[in-house]
Amino acid sequence: MNDRLVPEHEAKVSVFDHGLLYGDGVFEGIRSYAGKVFRLEAHLDRLFASARAICLEIPLSKAAVAQAVVETLAANQLADGYVRLLVTRGAGGLGLDPTKTSHPQVIVIADTISLYPREFYDQGLRIVTAATQRTQSAALSPRIKSLNYLNNIMAKLEGLQAGCVEALMLNHKGEVAECTGDNIFVVRSGRLLTPPSDAGILEGITRGAVMELAAAAGIDCREQALVRHDLYTGDECFLTGTAAEVIPVVEIDGRRIGAGVPGPVTKQLTEAFHGLVTR
Repeated sequence: MNDRLVPEHEAKVSVFDHGLLYGDGVFEGIRSYAGKVFRLEAHLDRLFASARAICLEIPLSKAAVAQAVVETLAANQLADGYVRLLVTRGAGGLGLDPTKTSHPQVIVIADTISLYPREFYDQGLRIVTAATQRTQSAALSPRIKSLNYLNNIMAKLEGLQAGCVEALMLNHKGEVAECTGDNIFVVRSGRLLTPPSDAGILEGITRGAVMELAAAAGIDCREQALVRHDLYTGDECFLTGTAAEVIPVVEIDGRRIGAGVPGPVTKQLTEAFHGLVTR
């Protein structure tokens, strides 16, 4: 926390912290593979950009935050781990005014994570479309990874209530945005397609890595506005995210995608991603 390592039972924030009271803060989820933090610089760039967008001054430099991430993983003896990096607005009064807060909190939590059971990676996910729309970018930019995830949580609840561990979210125009915690890709006629940033998505770090891997493999990868019809009639579909990595989708809203099993492009990019993170 801030500039020192503390055991879990001593890691405390004020009940007046605006991160707790209003979801006023930003965060990142980061992976470590074989003792190496995956794309730490990209995660920190996004963290600091999110903070600037909400006028939150992070009290540590990027170098200091990077060192804190590395030291926290080492202190927990985690070579293959997951880091949750948070910055809160700090403690203030019982009111919205952010200028009345002080001492922003920089918190690094190191642990392990297993988002989905192994069989979902082997057999693929079933997902449904949530009625909850992705927050409009005019209301709050989806490129800000803020502590307020209620929009995503409500959609996640819809998925769980339908017996699915993930749910698809559309934007206010009815276009495909992303899932509650992951970006989405579809393979159609040999092309790999994913919604563009203006569809209301968080530009995922894993998403970017997979797009780079696709380009290196000669796969035609494009950002393109998509609707559910494009997914229903696709040949393959998969999700990407820091915690999820790359995971196939074989059914959406009761429609079987392609052959109903993880497809060759999905498998190729999954293998390429695993190769990338274990180099």
